[in-house]
Amino acid sequence: MRALTVAEPGRLELQQRPDLLATGELALIAPRVVGVCGTDLDIIDGTIDPAFVSYPLVLGHEFAGTLLSPTAELAAGTRVVVEGIVPCGVCAECLRGDTNRCAVYDEFGFIRDGAAADLLQAPPHLIHALSENVSWESAALVEPAAVVWRALTRARPQAGARVLVVGDGTVALLAGILVRQFKPAQVVMLGARSDQAELATRFGIDLFTTDADAAGSGYDLVVEAAGAAAATAAALAAPTRGGVVLLLGYPGAEKVGLPVDDLVNGDITIIGSFAYTRAAWHEVVELLNSGALDLTGLVTHRFALSSFEDAVATLRHSSGARGKILLDL
Repeated sequence: MRALTVAEPGRLELQQRPDLLATGELALIAPRVVGVCGTDLDIIDGTIDPAFVSYPLVLGHEFAGTLLSPTAELAAGTRVVVEGIVPCGVCAECLRGDTNRCAVYDEFGFIRDGAAADLLQAPPHLIHALSENVSWESAALVEPAAVVWRALTRARPQAGARVLVVGDGTVALLAGILVRQFKPAQVVMLGARSDQAELATRFGIDLFTTDADAAGSGYDLVVEAAGAAAATAAALAAPTRGGVVLLLGYPGAEKVGLPVDDLVNGDITIIGSFAYTRAAWHEVVELLNSGALDLTGLVTHRFALSSFEDAVATLRHSSGARGKILLDL
């Protein structure tokens, strides 16, 4: 089988490996679509926190495919998505339902081999069936959507809220889409590239701007999804009194000044949100299966697995509108 492997930081290659098999504990899946994102670039470049990755590693933590071996609940041939985080199920965090903070970190495409390969083994309890009405494009976006959904369900914006999303990448666009489930009065996006305006508008963003002054302030909910210090600073300056700032991005080693007086006087709540829980994953799959959510149009670029170098180059340097980039197996 083919496997897109980071042999070591800085070396990405399409390897030939022995085929995987179903076992008593692991089902066998044929990945169909695999999303690539900025975190994959960090893994390729070796800039990710070493606590979260183990080399050599097959990429692919955003994926969907076809079940090849039956499980107790699903027949072979079922279209499926698989939770990326593999929780231990017995630690205090897991028992509370906070599986994103499992004491034993394990995740496809980080610690264990991911889905950018012809075959994948996965624990059956992490496999979710997809309805026939769910596109492969939508299915590939379940993982980042679950990250956003878990964060939004913690913030719980009220109907009629004014919402600002800082950022214009896939996670930011997903935030703008998913927050509509809470019936806000207005969703504004403060982006970095004007090329993203049409894509944002297509998915219901009321105002897209690259000008912080034009975006203004006074928002009930601010979602930072750009992962840059300047974006975090802009987010912290934008809520109304009693508002909530939701931090999803990773600015890395960059430091952000905290306007403590403004935050205290404004009675501001700041929420940092890491990854997703099993509950959030299940809820996103239900939204897709019910037809309440369709993310198909967020995929703007597709590449064959053999064209992985073009996919990575597009992720690094693309011009024009860019949503999710897929490897199509």
